[in-house]
Amino acid sequence: MQASARIPARIVAGQRLLAVRSLPSRARPVLAQTQQKRYMQNGAQTDRVSGTGRYFESRGWDVGRTFGGDTITRLLYSIGTKREVERHLRIFSSSSHPSQPAKFAVIKVGGAVLNDLDELALSLSFLYRVGLYPVILHGAGPQLNDIMESEGLVPDYIDGIRVTDAKTLGVARRVFMEENLKLVAALEKLGTRARPITSGVFTGDYLDKEKYGLVGKITKIDKRPIEAAIRAGALPILTSLAESSEGQILNVNADIAAGELAKELEPMKIVFLNDKGGLFHGVTGEKLDVINLDEEYDQLMKEPWVKYGTKLKLREFKEVLDHLPRSSSVAVISADGLQKELFTDSGAGTLIRRGYKLFKHDSIEGIGADRFRQVVHDRDPEVLSGFSSVTQVLGNLGKTPYTIYGDEPLDVVAVVSHPPGEIPIMTKLLSSRQGALNNIIDNVFDKIKKDHKKLFWTARTDDEAVPRQWHWERAEGSFTRNGKSLFWYGVSKVEEVEQAVKTFEQNNRIERVYLPVGPSAKSAPAPASVPSGKREYSTLARKAFGPKANPFFRVGRRGYASSAASTESSAASAAKTGGEQPKRVALIGARGYTGSALVKLLGGHPGLELAKVSSRALKGFELEGYTNRAGKPIVYENLSVEDIEKLEENGEIDAWVLALPNGLGARYVGAIEKGRAKASSSTRANNGKGGVIVDLSADYRFKTLPQSPFAAADAEGAPEEWVYGLPELYGRQTVQDATRVSNPGCYATSAQLMLAPLVEAGLIDPASAPTIFGLSGYSGAGTVTIDPETPGGPPRSTAKVTGESLGGGVKGYSLTGHIHEREIGWHLAKLNKESGLQKEKGVAFVPTVAPWFSGILMTASVPLSKQVSAKNVHELFQTKYEGEKLVNVFSLNEKANKEKGRVGGVVPMLGDIEGKQGWSVGGFGVHSAGKRVVLVGGLDNLLKGAATQCLQNVNLALGLDEFAGIPVEEK
Repeated sequence: MQASARIPARIVAGQRLLAVRSLPSRARPVLAQTQQKRYMQNGAQTDRVSGTGRYFESRGWDVGRTFGGDTITRLLYSIGTKREVERHLRIFSSSSHPSQPAKFAVIKVGGAVLNDLDELALSLSFLYRVGLYPVILHGAGPQLNDIMESEGLVPDYIDGIRVTDAKTLGVARRVFMEENLKLVAALEKLGTRARPITSGVFTGDYLDKEKYGLVGKITKIDKRPIEAAIRAGALPILTSLAESSEGQILNVNADIAAGELAKELEPMKIVFLNDKGGLFHGVTGEKLDVINLDEEYDQLMKEPWVKYGTKLKLREFKEVLDHLPRSSSVAVISADGLQKELFTDSGAGTLIRRGYKLFKHDSIEGIGADRFRQVVHDRDPEVLSGFSSVTQVLGNLGKTPYTIYGDEPLDVVAVVSHPPGEIPIMTKLLSSRQGALNNIIDNVFDKIKKDHKKLFWTARTDDEAVPRQWHWERAEGSFTRNGKSLFWYGVSKVEEVEQAVKTFEQNNRIERVYLPVGPSAKSAPAPASVPSGKREYSTLARKAFGPKANPFFRVGRRGYASSAASTESSAASAAKTGGEQPKRVALIGARGYTGSALVKLLGGHPGLELAKVSSRALKGFELEGYTNRAGKPIVYENLSVEDIEKLEENGEIDAWVLALPNGLGARYVGAIEKGRAKASSSTRANNGKGGVIVDLSADYRFKTLPQSPFAAADAEGAPEEWVYGLPELYGRQTVQDATRVSNPGCYATSAQLMLAPLVEAGLIDPASAPTIFGLSGYSGAGTVTIDPETPGGPPRSTAKVTGESLGGGVKGYSLTGHIHEREIGWHLAKLNKESGLQKEKGVAFVPTVAPWFSGILMTASVPLSKQVSAKNVHELFQTKYEGEKLVNVFSLNEKANKEKGRVGGVVPMLGDIEGKQGWSVGGFGVHSAGKRVVLVGGLDNLLKGAATQCLQNVNLALGLDEFAGIPVEEK
């Protein structure tokens, strides 16, 4: 509808009420996934363009059009949305002052990054073009190693520190000078002024002269050369060499020098440029988006994958940030992602910050009346414009019950008024610059949404602290007139909005200038078009009003504290099955293939109902392919640890299934345990047992120790608080009694089922390790999130590895030390300690990814302790697995197998296991000497390797039939 269109009016309370239009559905334009160009801004110095133009012309760009007039600004907006770019640029620009010009950023450039000078210079020139002056400090480790090698010098390291003698220092000084001048020259070529500063900044002392030689520790920093360069309009380019008080040059680690420099300058950003583009999870390989040290540091340092260089860097980052204001943060990023990291909300690398915890109080005394008064005085637009006073704000505060939300340093403070029986109103939303920059405002708002399913609030269009687009993106409807806007969410009918407006006017809860009422029939202007939203990170579906309303999405940003709204408890509306209420299941991490497979099984389960599904990426969207017993769909939530703790405390969940990447489940497990501890035996789920946890990751499957996984000490010291849920091997009673069950891995399940009968019979030769070769469909590699198929739709999951990417072949990975190798050995060692197996070296396991979707085929070559026949081994397996519904032992007779529809004859093939709920084994080939047997086993990695086995464990732990909901095939 155009802005000139008229809106019909209604008569409410004797006055004309302008009909309220809901916020229309508008798809945010999604940025093209083509290669992004790095642009430069003209700024005040138009003479800078010439050098840059030559560079871009070399890349085939139309420079005359690109850098003419105000096009630099438009190019900036290609990185992100107009609002976010302008906000970040405004904040960074105001960070420095002529008296302190180096407050924007310290950028440490790794030596490997210097190998691509063009890309680095382009990224740094971008900042110069928009009027920002970072302090750049570079290393030169790889270059130094190359020169030393060419000159016949062998690098020597102690404790990871390069031992530096006089000859090494001479080479290092020469290399640093050369690399410094190369970078300066590359910047000058682009028209960016740069000043080399290779001495005079760092004063140092010997770190340990006897041990490390001419290696220094920084004792003093002189920032005058840096500030002089910036005042002269040049980027300062530093090396990490220091000088002692006697004039001796000392070699200082560049990361350490950058940290000390940041402590002295106190910049807003400390950027570490490396060739990897961030920090990565040591198990999943996924890039870490945000690390909030106050909440996550202690837990991260305990993670088994955080070690060596990663642990050292995290410790250094924390030490630096502990000395800086909370507005400072560290970013680890590649050179080509620098602009996106600095000027967009979603970022591109890894952001590390101290973070804050959120609070809520029922009175201003919870945060201190004086502190609250100061916030109102400094930030309230009504007070700043003279339309109200601090006294009036405080006087109005106590007229109704209210709650104050915010973060510990009060960078964001919100007040929600909630009289009994009336819709809550957010009467104040006051944010500082840091609150907007660090997205604290989003997290506070999410916390409010968790508590209030309906909310109205007001805003002035001239409020610079919280721009109007921020409100647009979070509202489901709005009304604007004369610079005053009313927003709301959670109200699904126009009649309900009108009734709420009437009540607000009668009770004087909202100033009349914000309300859609007026003395005449003059129509209010229609809401303006929604500008493009934030870049993709997470999505939230919203329904606009009216029969033709369509969902649209808003794109989230990095948050420093997670808080999600909870949907209505399923306990109140659960349907009866067989006269009993179904058990309620919560699935955390429901986006991947395993989650989808489990949802499909739960859809046909007679005694379980999916009550909660949590996925940050899919928040607000409906779960496809599942409806509850009331015929209603389930909507994805982004459950925070607080939400989970509360659900467990209230006894609302009977089984928690954690389908998360390795290393991410501990905080959720802790929340469940905390909630269980708070709950009384009468309120706990499962008749006082509490919610059962079934974890699908490798976090709790076995204890990681340096000794062999078959060593007796390991087996005896294994933690017992988690039950390993492989019922066919380790019993069902322990799972039935458990509250915490670790679901075995897919490879590990098949391998253990293959070797267990031989282990228990004492047939495995203790002097030789069984060798297992595994072929898995590419679904085992997991998924990545990609753009919605249509604008406004949910983000989609796609395979990390595809058959096409494998070219029809196979690819080995983790060729030694795979986590399943240790898992297999750990548990098999407990089956028969008298077989001598506990003293041997474990299993040798080689995983390989194949070009089919799902299904694992394994071949095991097992050295035997005595001579046996194929018939002996086959009988052993038949006896072991007799009566097991999900185990198929192939016959030694090919014809008998064919009659049962087994495609591979005596050896299982893909058609025998793909899409099947159970595990199959065959082959039983014994070497002519009788001392080695070769077995072939297989299962579907998404079913018996994950979802089916999970359902077995959930059923047992909840006292249900083990195979309920599992379509067991007749043998």
